[in-house]
Parts: sequence; C-alpha cells; structure tokens
Amino acid sequence: MNSASSRSRTLKTVGALGMAAATAVLMTGCGQSPDSATSAATSEAAKVVPQKQTTSPSASARLTEDQQERKKVLDATKVTFDDAATTATGEVAGGKLVDLDLEGVDDDDDQDQSPSPTGSGSPTGSASPTGSASPSGTGSPSASPGSEGPIWVAEVAEKDGTVHTVRINAVDGKVIEARVDADQDADDKKQTADRLAQATQTPQQAAKVATEKKKGTVTSVGLDDNDGKGVVWQVDVVGSDWKKTTFDVDAKTDTIVREETDND
Repeated sequence: MNSASSRSRTLKTVGALGMAAATAVLMTGCGQSPDSATSAATSEAAKVVPQKQTTSPSASARLTEDQQERKKVLDATKVTFDDAATTATGEVAGGKLVDLDLEGVDDDDDQDQSPSPTGSGSPTGSASPTGSASPSGTGSPSASPGSEGPIWVAEVAEKDGTVHTVRINAVDGKVIEARVDADQDADDKKQTADRLAQATQTPQQAAKVATEKKKGTVTSVGLDDNDGKGVVWQVDVVGSDWKKTTFDVDAKTDTIVREETDND
C-alpha cells in the first residue's frame, strides 16, 4: 500500500510538471509574455483615442474688425507721421500743420475732420489722375499712388488761417493732391488762426509725449479746443495689440489732460 501511494504521488507530480512545461512552450510559441500582451493592448487602445488638439487659434482670429483694419492699413504704410507732416507743410509756404490723419484707420473720425472737396477734386479714398495740376496752383503736381492704398490726409494753415488740404501717398510719400479748402469763411479762418496762435507746442512734440506714454504708431494728430480751456493736440496711437488710444495733449504745456483707449 505504501509503495502504491508513493507511485501515485510521483505520477501526479510528473503530470503537474508536464502541464507547466506545456504552458511555457505555448507562451513561447505565441512570441509574447503576459506583460508584452498588456503593453500591446494598451498600444492598440491609444490608436483609437483621438489626440488632444494643441494648436492655438491664430492671433488674427482674435482681433476685432476694427483691429484687423488697423493692422491691414499699418502693415501697408511705409511713410511715418513725421515724414508726412514734413511733406504736407512743405506744400504751403509758411504753413503750419493743423490736422493729419492716416486714411483707413477709424475712418468715421477721419471723414468728419477731412471732408471731400466741394465741387471738383478727388473724393476721399481715391487718387487724383496722374499728372494733373494742383487745384491751388502752387502745390506739386498730383502723383498717382499706383493703386488704392493708405493715404495721409493733412490740413495745413497759412498765417491768416486759410487751410489747405494735402493728400500724400502713405507708401511712396508722393503728394497726390494739394488744394485750398473752398468752403472756408472768415470765421473759420479766424478760429484756425487763433488756435494756432495758442499752440506753442508743435504736433510733433505732442506725438512724442503720447508715444512715450504708449508705445505704438501715430495715426492721427489734430488741433482742437479743450472745452474753452485753451487748445489741445489730439493724438491717436495704435499699439502692438492694434488697439487705439487717444491722448489730449495740452498744446502749451505738453501734458496729457485726457487718455482713452478704444478696445474695439
């Protein structure tokens, strides 16, 4: 009995070892271990799960319509405010700059300040025919900008307040048109002359004060009344965020008396 039991236990042990060996052979034949099988399953699942989108929207997609328009105009503009001011005053003997705007940047304001000429002349936003003479008879011949593009529109006053409008191509700096405003009366001329007499600081100085406060590009400078408390140079500056900030700079003291940012 003891001998039989011993043989039985031996057979069971051999059988168990055989099963283990068969399992090992089977796993080896399949070419992967339990760990590698788990890894493969994880890899296959990863192929199914969509990858997270990491690409951020373009900067231009976040700009407002006004900001996009400012960017478009300023990207095309090659002539600076200073250069345009020098060119404009050079068209009027003894003239002083009263207003200078970059057309296409916040045009609603620009059109109010720089109306189209009465009667003949080029409407706002279009150039005079190439080679046509200046309506004033004293300015440079009109130069075609080649295509519609950014234009500086200046108002330059003589000593008696007579205002001339000078339009300058903002790409090549050529004068498109120089003419005397036809709709001025004696009161208009007197008001302009009085304001210029009060302005002891130049528009260039006011622009410098504004850009020291906010880094950016000057797109407009105009002489205006400060609610009966003297006169101010109103300066528009467009920053790297394409937002416009308007500064009222006292035309005597060069101090900023008002600042407002347009977030549109």
